[in-house]
Amino acid sequence: MSRTTLVVRYVTFAVVAVLVNLAVQRLVLIGGDNGVWFALALGAGTLAGLVVKYLLDKRWIFYDRTAGAAAQGRQFGLYSLMGVATTVIFWATETALWLIWGTDLAREIGAIIGLSIGYITKYQLDRRFVFREGAA
Repeated sequence: MSRTTLVVRYVTFAVVAVLVNLAVQRLVLIGGDNGVWFALALGAGTLAGLVVKYLLDKRWIFYDRTAGAAAQGRQFGLYSLMGVATTVIFWATETALWLIWGTDLAREIGAIIGLSIGYITKYQLDRRFVFREGAA
């Protein structure tokens, strides 16, 4: 795959995962807008975005053919672990903008900035540690 194709796919999949993440957050935030609901929204959105991004990356970025529930479970666990540091970047940025301005728009801009930085870092980690054999 060419570098251009890789970048276009990765960015497209990141955008899809961000949209899924934010949509799930909005759904959760229907329940309320205090700190507890905010934390629930962050967690639910992150999990939804993680699963979508994993499935897209596995198939269309790294062409991974790992089979079997145990092997895929280990792989998803490693993929998730690589996302811990990048999730901290995302959460910190989103939370900071929400605390500073206190609006949904600021929160979502923070999420987009944090997720963008996180996804760039995550690609490098995934290529090196998660999908080594089929790496693009």
